[in-house]
Amino acid sequence: MTETMTETHAHTSHDVIVVGGGAAGLSAALVLGRARLRTLVVDAGEPRNAPSSHMQGYLSRDGMAPADFLAVGREEIARYGVELAEDRVTDVTRDDGFTVALAGGGTARARRLVVATGLKDELPDVAGVAERFGRDVLHCPFCHGWEVRDRPFGVLASSPASVHQALLVSRWSKDVTFFLHTVAEADLSDEDLRRLAATGVDVVPGEVAGLVVEDDRLTGVRLADGSVHAREVLFVGPRPLPQTGLLERLGAELEETPFGAYPAVDPTGLTSVPGVWAAGNAIGFSEQVIHAASGGYRAAAAIVGDLLMEDLDAAVTP
Repeated sequence: MTETMTETHAHTSHDVIVVGGGAAGLSAALVLGRARLRTLVVDAGEPRNAPSSHMQGYLSRDGMAPADFLAVGREEIARYGVELAEDRVTDVTRDDGFTVALAGGGTARARRLVVATGLKDELPDVAGVAERFGRDVLHCPFCHGWEVRDRPFGVLASSPASVHQALLVSRWSKDVTFFLHTVAEADLSDEDLRRLAATGVDVVPGEVAGLVVEDDRLTGVRLADGSVHAREVLFVGPRPLPQTGLLERLGAELEETPFGAYPAVDPTGLTSVPGVWAAGNAIGFSEQVIHAASGGYRAAAAIVGDLLMEDLDAAVTP
C-alpha cells in the first residue's frame, strides 16, 4: 500500500510535492517515482468525477469506476516509494524551494511543485439536479453519451452558448428537447435557431422548476407553469470553479477563458512561477481523465530534466 504520511515525518524534504491525487497528480507521481525522485502526493480526496459510476474514453480503462482507477494508481506509485498524505494543502510559500502547510498539521518542503488541484462544478440551482448528477443528469456526452444513447434527452440552458451542447448531444439521440430556462429565445441568433431546427431539436421556452423522479429514475422536467415534459436524461452545463488558490498565492499568471481563469502554462505545464507546474483540470475546463494523465506525465518528465540540469550546474560551479 502507498505510505501515508503522518505528522511524525511531515517536516521532511522532498524533491517534488504533487498537490492533488487525481489522474494528473498520480500520473506525475508515477513518472517522478520511476525517475528516483523523492516525491510526496498530498490528496484531499475530492475528485471531480466522483459522482460518476464509470469513466469512458480512456483506452484500456473504458468503463472503469473512477474510484477503482485511483486505487490502482495509488498502488502503482507505491511501488516506487512515492509517499501519500491524505490531507489538504492550506498554504504554500516560496524561498529557495517550496513549503506547503497541511491541514492535518505540519509542513513539507520540496524543490519543485506540481499543482493538480482540478476544479469544482457548480451545478444549476434547479431542484433535483444535484441529487441526480452523474446518474441521469449529465454534462459531458463524450463521457456518458453512449450509455444513454437513443433515450429522450433534455438540455438545460444556462446561457445562449448552451445551444452548442444541445446540438452536440443530438449525435447520441434524435429526441432532444432544449429547455431555455432563464435564457430568452430572443437571445438566440438566427443561425442558432436554424441549426436547432435542422437538427430536429425541440426548443421549449420557460423556466425549469425541477425534475420529476419516479422509482429512482428521471422521468420528466417540470416547468414553472406546471407543465411536464417527459425526459429520461438531462444534460446541464455546470459553472466551472478553478481551484487556483495555491497558484495565486505564488503569484502565477492567470489567463481568462470562457470557463474561468486558469494558469498560463507552457507545453509541459510550467507556470509563470519558476519551479511550479500545473496539470489536469487545474489548467483547463475540458481536460478529460486521459488528458489529465498525459499532462501529469509531461510535467513530471520536464521536472526530471529540470532538476538534473540544476544538479549538474551546481556540481560544476566553482
